[in-house]
Amino acid sequence: MKLFNKEAIDPLKKKELRKDRLYLVLSGILLGISFPPSPFPYFLFAALIPFLIVINKRETLAEINRAMYLTAFVFSLTTIYWVGGFVVAKDPFLMISGFLLLFANPAVFLITSSLYYFAVKVFSRRVALFLFPFFWVTYEYAYMITDWSFPWITLGNGLSKFTLFIQIADLMGVLGLSLILVFINVLIYSLLFQNSERKIFRSISFTILLTLLLVPIVYGFYKLSESESEHKVVKVGLIQPDLDPYDKWSGGSIDGIVNEYLHLSDDAIVKGAEILFWPETALPVYLMSGSYSIAVDSIRAYLQRNDIPLLTGMPHIKFFGTKEEGPFDVKKAKESEMYYATYNSVLFLNPKSYDVGHYGKMKLVPFGERTPFVSHFPFLADLIKWGVGLSGWNVGQDTIVFSYPMKQIQDTLKVNGLICYESVYPDFVAEFCKRGTQLISVVTNDSWYGNTSGPYQHKEIAILRAVENRRYVVRAANGGISCIIDYFGRTHETSKMYEKAVVVGDVRLNNEITFFSKYPNLISKISVVIAVWIFGLFILKKVNTPRKKPEKFES
Repeated sequence: MKLFNKEAIDPLKKKELRKDRLYLVLSGILLGISFPPSPFPYFLFAALIPFLIVINKRETLAEINRAMYLTAFVFSLTTIYWVGGFVVAKDPFLMISGFLLLFANPAVFLITSSLYYFAVKVFSRRVALFLFPFFWVTYEYAYMITDWSFPWITLGNGLSKFTLFIQIADLMGVLGLSLILVFINVLIYSLLFQNSERKIFRSISFTILLTLLLVPIVYGFYKLSESESEHKVVKVGLIQPDLDPYDKWSGGSIDGIVNEYLHLSDDAIVKGAEILFWPETALPVYLMSGSYSIAVDSIRAYLQRNDIPLLTGMPHIKFFGTKEEGPFDVKKAKESEMYYATYNSVLFLNPKSYDVGHYGKMKLVPFGERTPFVSHFPFLADLIKWGVGLSGWNVGQDTIVFSYPMKQIQDTLKVNGLICYESVYPDFVAEFCKRGTQLISVVTNDSWYGNTSGPYQHKEIAILRAVENRRYVVRAANGGISCIIDYFGRTHETSKMYEKAVVVGDVRLNNEITFFSKYPNLISKISVVIAVWIFGLFILKKVNTPRKKPEKFES
């Protein structure tokens, strides 16, 4: 007796399903090995073809979504396997949250496959296929704007090593690169596997394919031939102390850490540095809280003596007399009537002034720094319990650009300070450029993840920000990779992972605003409008389609 009324699957269908799964896994692997540190970004131009072969045969929403999830899971596992810090394995909370992310991340891709299904039902498979690139960009943009945001494997990020091709990002950004990549995959698939009775369709598809391949390359040759000579130059010093992030937060001598930074800074100044950059949370204390006057005085005296400014990552605390004065999630001090908020911050110290510039990190890592949706459900704040002082940061309130008059350039230097993960957000970085920053600085600590792909991917993603905004990017990282990237996306001076290092080099300042910097969400808005339109048509069709009446049986 059968417990379930389940029909046996035909052997030929079983074989077909196994082949389909192999295709889906193949797409995921090709996508994954296209990303840094792999030197093969070119796989991205065809990586989705096996996936497209499969979904073109699937009929139901569940079947299409299962196919999407499998490909996205393999893609995520291949690319961001490091998110849980499994190699370092020192923090159980980090490992658990990273493990969950590996399974949750592919679910967001279902936005793409669901929209594809809706388009098939509204129009046809052929039309849905050519709308698929806009659905992909819709998913990438949607993933950037939620509390659960982790847009690390945005497809265009994989092209960072293809310097010639990515120059067009100053017009359309990384999501524009994603759009081009998916269109190229769709067109190649269509030419190879969809037989059209009309040759004109194949001719048009082939022409569009050539255009999408050649226009970025021609534009790239044009941009790379431009001169850099008219821009003013500042020599930067990037300090990489290579401190163990877990040991640093476990206690010890703050004065010893300060002396280590000042010793490395000496080397940078000897090499001609005119501004210093220290990494994210350079010291594991609230330096400006009033409890560390010796360390503060030591740093100030050093900067005044050498007449040099410092931009550094640093935890920061703000106190408020009443709860209403602070942010919604302000905390009550234990032995005082005061309230306080804490920030993962950048401080800018001017050798000529006692005023300290402050910027609080606005894009916090989900779970790693802040529980998603805690603004709607405050009780979730207690879920974050890291043992290294990084948990439960408050969100910064505004993009800040620091100004400093430099006699070396006879002008005012304007510089921002992105903190770690913030550099993966293209529209967010563009806001700093619109507010006047002449170079983009990133202070980070990628040592949590060991010598995995993560730190290399993070560095490569910064290349896209440089090209999109035509700004030099300087990265000061605790354990690497510290480097200077020019506004064409070429890496110059660079450090290795897990070494004490001082990186000194020239940075050219740029005040021009690119088309992308002005309109960073143009491609995403067009894609979202198309997606909403398709979804609306699908709902209308469902509403207006009469339901089938159940058959009546005569007794």
